[in-house]
Amino acid sequence: MNPKTETNAAMPANQDNVAQETSVQGKYASVGDLKMYYETHGAGRPLVLLHGAFMSATVYPALTAGREVIAVDLQGHGRTADIDRPLTFDQMADDVASLLKQLKIEQTDVFGYSMGGKVGLALAIRHPELVRRLAIYGAIYTSFEESFPAAALEFFEQATPETFAPKEKELKERYEKMSPAPNWVGLAAKILESMKSFKGFSPEQMKAIKAEVFLSAGDHKDVNLEHLVEMHKLIPKSQLAVFPNTEHVVMMTNPNKVLVWVKEFLDNGFETAAETKQATT
Repeated sequence: MNPKTETNAAMPANQDNVAQETSVQGKYASVGDLKMYYETHGAGRPLVLLHGAFMSATVYPALTAGREVIAVDLQGHGRTADIDRPLTFDQMADDVASLLKQLKIEQTDVFGYSMGGKVGLALAIRHPELVRRLAIYGAIYTSFEESFPAAALEFFEQATPETFAPKEKELKERYEKMSPAPNWVGLAAKILESMKSFKGFSPEQMKAIKAEVFLSAGDHKDVNLEHLVEMHKLIPKSQLAVFPNTEHVVMMTNPNKVLVWVKEFLDNGFETAAETKQATT
């Protein structure tokens, strides 16, 4: 992933009809001190959708058939106002778990993109009873220092909240319209700090994940593929997909390229993890 890719990854996934930023009347749940915005759509097996950084609750029509979709705005994003605490993947996962328990959802499938993918991993690690199947795109388990090539790492180390905040006018205006207490640069500061302070999930935590997991990324301008393969080897029940001629931002430009495979996994899983592993080793 390069600096330009990470910045662009904040763009909302609402191109045409392949992804829709939600417009229905949602609700708020009290999650500790956080007033967390969420929406539910449809009926069927639950599916939680976790958005990327600077984004908000997004519903992908390709994933909605036969599903009760729960789309959330994570801390500081969309219609969920920020509060006085750090932005961490573990905390955001705990927020989602608390919401699911309030909704009396005992087990769910999850799809997370980028930042939302890390939140999904944390949810599967910290609340294994809640997650049946987890699909992620563009997220890996390693620390900040290990996650980026040298050029991108240098960019992030030198970035300030002002230089890190996405410059797309439409994205900023949408955030300012949605947020109960907008602070664009403040949000950028928290996201940047969450990246830099992330120490990674341990190999032991990866090995202990009980959910079936679909790991995916593009073949260029995306996460470190070597680390993605490491995750696949560590997580007992996992599948791995690397999409050719595809960048991190595909979830904003052509999400169905990925979602057709995500849907297949979430609906059907796979017969045995052993057979899947044997095919890739």
